[in-house]
Amino acid sequence: MTDTWSNTGRGLRTYPSLLLASCLLILTVRLVITASEFDPYSILGVSRSASQAEIKRAYKNLAREWHPDKNKDPKAEDMFIKISKSYEILSNEERRSNYDRYGQMDENQPFGQSQHHGFRKFHNSFYFDESFFHFPRSREFADSKYMLHHAQFNSDVLPDSYKRPYLIKVTSEWCFECMHIEPVWKETVQELEPLGVGFGIVDLGYERRLANQLGAYRAPSIIGLANGRITFFHQAVVREHLQQFLEALLPQNLVERINDNNYLAFLDGWHSENKPRVLLFDQVPVVSLLYKLTAFTFRDYVRFGYVDQGASHNPKLLQQFNLNTYAPTMLLFKEHTEKPVDIIQARGMKRQLMDEFVSNNKFLQVPRLVSQQLFNELCPVKQFHRRRKYCVLLITGEDEAFLSGNKAFLDFASANKKDVLRFAYVYQRQQQPLCRALLHNQAVASAQVVVLERRSLAGRVMYRSVSRGWNGSEEDKHHLHQQLELLQKDPSYLTLDATLPELNNEMAPVRPTPMSDDLREIMPLLSLVFSALFILFGTVIIQAFSRQVLPPLTFLPFFFLSFDPCSRPPKKDFVEVTELTDITYISNLVKLRPGHINVVLVLTNICKNALLRKFAKEVFSFSGTETLHFSFLNADKHREWMPSLLRSACYVGQSESLDDEESSDYSGHVLALNGYKKYFCLFRPVFTGDDPNNSSSESSVSSDIHHKLDKLGMWMERLMEGTLPRLHVSAWPTLDDNSSTES
Repeated sequence: MTDTWSNTGRGLRTYPSLLLASCLLILTVRLVITASEFDPYSILGVSRSASQAEIKRAYKNLAREWHPDKNKDPKAEDMFIKISKSYEILSNEERRSNYDRYGQMDENQPFGQSQHHGFRKFHNSFYFDESFFHFPRSREFADSKYMLHHAQFNSDVLPDSYKRPYLIKVTSEWCFECMHIEPVWKETVQELEPLGVGFGIVDLGYERRLANQLGAYRAPSIIGLANGRITFFHQAVVREHLQQFLEALLPQNLVERINDNNYLAFLDGWHSENKPRVLLFDQVPVVSLLYKLTAFTFRDYVRFGYVDQGASHNPKLLQQFNLNTYAPTMLLFKEHTEKPVDIIQARGMKRQLMDEFVSNNKFLQVPRLVSQQLFNELCPVKQFHRRRKYCVLLITGEDEAFLSGNKAFLDFASANKKDVLRFAYVYQRQQQPLCRALLHNQAVASAQVVVLERRSLAGRVMYRSVSRGWNGSEEDKHHLHQQLELLQKDPSYLTLDATLPELNNEMAPVRPTPMSDDLREIMPLLSLVFSALFILFGTVIIQAFSRQVLPPLTFLPFFFLSFDPCSRPPKKDFVEVTELTDITYISNLVKLRPGHINVVLVLTNICKNALLRKFAKEVFSFSGTETLHFSFLNADKHREWMPSLLRSACYVGQSESLDDEESSDYSGHVLALNGYKKYFCLFRPVFTGDDPNNSSSESSVSSDIHHKLDKLGMWMERLMEGTLPRLHVSAWPTLDDNSSTES
């Protein structure tokens, strides 16, 4: 009995092993058979001698027919993947040649091995790995170098997207489709990352908060990010499509096409744009992606142009600069357009070489100070571990009387190139607050030269005005040279102290204002008067004609003409911001009309003015939307409203945690409140890391508070797109003025 039970036990233990081995054998045989059936030519329905145009045409037709979003056949997804992979093989001549000779589909596999390893061939074609048997897939390629986290994305990647575009892949651990695009993604990274493209990977399982911010709710997804704007990729995942998608993310006017007819105007544009010019000469008719990416990075500093050396309409341009036509060449021009100040020539242009070339020449010899950012870069704040930097500033005008003096100042700067000196100029009319601070509110008829050294980011400078003014004479040049020599020997030469205001941004986009300010203010009244006269005149005409035999319907078009939307008064040039009080709270929130949203800024008494100015500036471009209303709530008067609202949102169980709202200071928070549907979207302020309570001056407090709303404009764009997470509440908290105390 014992022996029998023992044999039976061994048999029971043997049968599962035999069963598992049989299943694996059958599965292997089926995979080998399937691998032999994969033929990219037959899948695309083309012959082995088909041209690239025929292959591309067949791929487009089949991709349109079998796209899973359009074709509901259960086999559509697998068929679409086969079509995409077939096109990827046949559209590349090297891969196509390898497949024709060896049956090889992976260019990393050694030649000749595919004929003896059918299962491996199928494995490499369709990207099977451990997760076919439900084991976690390997992250050999998607390592920590590319993995993105919520805080890292907002602090590093989002600001960096204004200098270079990003491709972000959204994936997850058990995503079978993600394995299909992995080889294409890897090749794309290896090809585009050296050109300066940024890459990132977001795991849905671990970074749900970041995925919600991106608006990505399924894997795999590919997202493009440029200039802070998010765009989703919706084509077949092949390298060619990804590169086209990346180029579409870039602005269209990055590089200007230059020829014999427009090159002089392009080079002379340095004065109006305040930027050096770069010309790239190459033999290909299409501007390379490498050059476009470089132009995108330095677009705020340098203007880029491209010359096709192979074109027949550029002989004068090529002869002008006597170029070698066998290698790409970059020329950089500044104020003197007859001769470039720097040149590089190389058969294989690398991104690092181009970056160094442009970075070393991204300012004019004497640039005009048109923004605070440019002032900060040209004239950095003095630091103990760095050598002193002095800014020699010419305060001048735009009129013809100043032109000779301006040119003489440029000549003087070109002859006195020293690392310790930075030359620049400003127009007195454009930068009046700065000029008043340096000239003690004195209006000068002639140009003045001021030498200054910046001591703090708050605007404090030590300076001295060079006496005798500046008209560009040889005597003026000699006197200025003596003063600069004395300054370098004795830094105490700068005896005056001042705090400079922030410079006006002259290059900021301005709405066209063809009429004067006074006329624009009375335009609504004039429009109302003319509309009334027009309606009165129309009524008289209708009454006159109504006595005739013409039917009344004849005059309907005329009646409707008086209500043409184009005749409405122009949009206001200010933002109406209402305070939420016990009187306005019900109408502006609780009983807000369906589809309308109230954007509310939370502030306190100490930061009220600074935050309201910044708030109005950031939301001004959205003030024409009829469904948006703008308000502010004083947290000093209503201390409990904001905590009550956040607790109510957490109570109903939101997907986004609000646990990080630990501080009792809610100034700078902005809420988009939908009173009808009882939800809100939350904007958290940008903290600079400084404590306003510890600031030594009122100006520094205002500066810190001012920067809390730096990213509000981007948040408003996502609000209009509907991609912000929504926090629902069961009921709006009450607003009780009597229970709060005034700070």
